[in-house]
Amino acid sequence: MDKQLLNTAEAAHLLGVSKAFLERDRWAGARIPFIKVGARAVRYRSADLESYIEKQARRSTSDRGEA
Repeated sequence: MDKQLLNTAEAAHLLGVSKAFLERDRWAGARIPFIKVGARAVRYRSADLESYIEKQARRSTSDRGEA
């Protein structure tokens, strides 16, 4: 199992999104799982990011995915 932890900038780069996107996601309820390390540090498990990417796969632009 891959236990590598990525900071917000590294996770954003892997997903192809901005750091602000991940920050907003955390504020809005965190569709993308994250880990708090200490009082302020936020980290993402690479395995969680890969899982999130897989769950975003769609067959059509009208496909809303899992409810």
